[in-house]
Amino acid sequence: MIVAPVNPADINTIQGVYPVKPPLPTTGGFEGVGDVVAVGSCVKNLVPGDRVIPDGAMGTWCTAGVFDSQQLRKVNKDTDVYALSGISSNPCTAYRMLHDFVSLNKNDVIIQNGANSACGQNVIQLANIFGYRSVNIIRNRPEPDLENLKNHLKSLGASYILTEEELRTTDLFKSGFLPKPCLGINNIGGKSSTEVLRTLNNGGVMVTYGGMSKQPVIVPTASFIFKDIQLRGFWMTRWRKENAHTEQYEQMYDELLQFMKNGKLIAPAYKTLPLDLFQEALENTVTSKGYIGHKYFLNLQ
Repeated sequence: MIVAPVNPADINTIQGVYPVKPPLPTTGGFEGVGDVVAVGSCVKNLVPGDRVIPDGAMGTWCTAGVFDSQQLRKVNKDTDVYALSGISSNPCTAYRMLHDFVSLNKNDVIIQNGANSACGQNVIQLANIFGYRSVNIIRNRPEPDLENLKNHLKSLGASYILTEEELRTTDLFKSGFLPKPCLGINNIGGKSSTEVLRTLNNGGVMVTYGGMSKQPVIVPTASFIFKDIQLRGFWMTRWRKENAHTEQYEQMYDELLQFMKNGKLIAPAYKTLPLDLFQEALENTVTSKGYIGHKYFLNLQ
């Protein structure tokens, strides 16, 4: 193994609160990237030296591992390993949320909270690639951290970036400068998700894929009655189980891998730690501290 990300889902699995509960004992980690060093006599799809990512496998937090060859996907060695190692979670989630809930056209407007999260940064980049305008909501923070974060998200292709306080007072939509979003993406819950809902156009859809505030999604009755708002949820693990090896599954991976190879889709800002310092990554991935400046990756070499 070369490198593996640390995701909230990994921590939740260790805690026993994630819907996926592998038999114990087990090795943590759902994602990563590595090089094949040996194959069994019946393996035909891989050879030693191939670079691979897991496709539904678990147990990536290790320096070396034994995997079913059918659970590995060969990738290009010219592609950044940090982007590759996280492809199956956040980039795939972002891709599906932009494809599966609303039929979006070029210049359509989407809005998301938690825009600086790993998935949020993928939403920004993919929306930019597909020609959608994105309104991105982040929590307020002291300067110069706020300006630095806004500049980073702009460099990824964010169209507009607002703090939660700025969203409540903005005239972007009221003035008609921007059409109201037809798609909202919610990673926070609580008051933040309610504010996203308020911006949606009639018939708009809000998709929830996370709940970092640990607060429920609260919906004003008027949003249902007068705006016919739809609330949906998305979990990449379920989608993968239901669609593995379908044409749209392969198309998604082909496109994402090409975007990464071309440098159009890059890894979120990150910090790399050696495997023996894993505790820092675990502690900060499940607290707000871990989302201020970077995502954690484990260096497995």
